[in-house]
Amino acid sequence: MPRPLWTGAISFGLVTIPIKVVSATEDRAIHFHQVHLVDMGRVRTRKICDIDGEVVPQEEIGKGYPIATDQTVPVTDEELDQMPLPTAKAIEIVAFVDADSIDPIRISDSYYLAIDGQVAAKPYALLRRALERSDRVAVAKFAWHNRERLGLLRVQSGAIMLHAMRWPDEIRSPESLTPTPVELDEGEIEQAVQLADTMTVDDISGFRDEYRDALEELIAAKSEGEELPVPAEAGAGESGTVVDLMAALNASVKAAKEGRGEDSDEHATMHEMRPRKKTTAKASTSKKTSTRKKTAAGKKVGTAARKTTAKKRSAS
Repeated sequence: MPRPLWTGAISFGLVTIPIKVVSATEDRAIHFHQVHLVDMGRVRTRKICDIDGEVVPQEEIGKGYPIATDQTVPVTDEELDQMPLPTAKAIEIVAFVDADSIDPIRISDSYYLAIDGQVAAKPYALLRRALERSDRVAVAKFAWHNRERLGLLRVQSGAIMLHAMRWPDEIRSPESLTPTPVELDEGEIEQAVQLADTMTVDDISGFRDEYRDALEELIAAKSEGEELPVPAEAGAGESGTVVDLMAALNASVKAAKEGRGEDSDEHATMHEMRPRKKTTAKASTSKKTSTRKKTAAGKKVGTAARKTTAKKRSAS
């Protein structure tokens, strides 16, 4: 399993789910080292050749790819520019697909595409109109930073956007990260869905970066010589342990509805906890055990009474 980048929890209402954040992609690109073109020595950030220890001028710095511990192949910018690649200077649209067919995990950086001169206005508008009317997105190939990339073109607020995309072999499989199977009650699932419905919004533009706000307050307080802001106390659900999942879901639905000013009548919105089969099985088992104990005790009493009667007859 890849190394976790961050550990924390998903907060779902009052339910907390401890998680580890792991990169869903991996870099499969070929990376070049900057090298001293005279002797192929590696050029570090300090622009010093690691063979002769001399500072290397920019005009003597080129690209090199290490194919062995002591062997580096130089590659020039001219050689890269002359590669027989149709996408070297263009964003080539290769297909149109439904937007829903693109897994969001494939999407990387996003860019706006602006026209370069008035002559590009009409074909730009034509492509934009075609994308809007077809309700599709365009898949394209383009070369950028010494590698061919896969891209996605779509219309956003009247502009054509380019989303860089990961290649299929750059997506890691999540199989090793999925939790082991657990038993879920149907009521818990229904409450989780109801919580999601209650928390559904049409616009997320109002969300703010509260961490940045808090950081600005901290900087302002320190610059003015004032006391630092006191951190808020941790909530009861932040320990990562959920004692009663259904109770937490019920409370979350109620709190979400109250926050939206809706009726939070539990009888109208809450699902009652249904007894699990295993609880009934335990009760049945207890009854059987109790019955067996009573039967065994009865047998012992009967046996003792017969022995006492036999002794009296023998004595007479």
